[in-house]
Amino acid sequence: MAGAITDNRPSAAEGRQGGPLIVTEDAVLLDDLLRLCAAAGARPEVHHGVPDRRGSWESAPLVLVGDDAARRVRGAVRRRGVVLVGRDQDDSGVWRRAVEIGADHVLMLPDGEQWLVDRIADVAEGVGRPALTVGVLGGRGGAGASTLACALAVTSAREGRRTLLVDADPLGGGLDVLLGGEATEGLRWPAFAASRGRVGGGALEESLPELHALRVLSWDRGDSVAIPPQAVRAVLAAARRRGGAVVVDLPRRIDEGVAEALAQLDLGVLVVPADLRAIAAAGRVASSVGMVLRDLRVAVRGPYAPGLDDREVARLLGLPLVGEVPAEPPLLDGGVPPGGFARGPLARFCSAFWQRVPVEGGGV
Repeated sequence: MAGAITDNRPSAAEGRQGGPLIVTEDAVLLDDLLRLCAAAGARPEVHHGVPDRRGSWESAPLVLVGDDAARRVRGAVRRRGVVLVGRDQDDSGVWRRAVEIGADHVLMLPDGEQWLVDRIADVAEGVGRPALTVGVLGGRGGAGASTLACALAVTSAREGRRTLLVDADPLGGGLDVLLGGEATEGLRWPAFAASRGRVGGGALEESLPELHALRVLSWDRGDSVAIPPQAVRAVLAAARRRGGAVVVDLPRRIDEGVAEALAQLDLGVLVVPADLRAIAAAGRVASSVGMVLRDLRVAVRGPYAPGLDDREVARLLGLPLVGEVPAEPPLLDGGVPPGGFARGPLARFCSAFWQRVPVEGGGV
């Protein structure tokens, strides 16, 4: 049998980076690989040997070569991203054939299916560096962490970054409310409670409410206040996968779900009012969070108790100082969200924060 087959079923991968190139004549193996591509939201190109079309072999983001086709691709240009796929776990010769075609990986089905779905999904989404992920939490109740989280996200979006705001505090009242969008259509946390494994980054983003040029994952008004840690891990990994900035509003208590969120942060910002009782409470929060998060910094909110300033608060907590969080006029007047006044003091503070922290590199 000669020629090429293209899987023409509709796919969420259309309009994104191309799907993988599959090279095999094994009909059973081809069915399995097409099924895995569909699960990953990718549209593959299928050939029985090295494609005749110039550049197709070299330009595909991922090449899946069936073990039956290893001989037919032996003379192809060496490139990265080639996976040799087989079924016979006891065939030691598969490693020799992998070396002959310059494969990066040898994969045996069905054991390697989940790894392969994740890899295909990565190339379908055109994954680059992950988003810089910033968590904001209060040193005590009423510290203003949710306000700062919203302002950071609003400012980031206004400056042209892809931005996603995640409400990880089920008892906080909902960031969609703080942003004036509680009635906006889109999914909330309970819809993702059953998520396991990999969640598509594009599908996640498109399903969420869009408010003030950013996407928001918040809570609904139901009774559900707990999301399994596996779901938190899957959803945040998907949120980070597409780059830009992710801002997470965190509660002060640390449970398994919050620990999963903390593990995916690049840095945390602890908001602390400048009085001794708040500093004492913030010290306990910092101690708990510091067991998971390596980079925790403090943002101080006035007014100041006698003898205190922002540097002294940071010194007492033993944390690097982000700065003093300024006060702003009433936030929801006229539907303006926190940080919505581009020339206001809070927006300027947030803009300076993003300038100091490199977003495009996906880390600090």
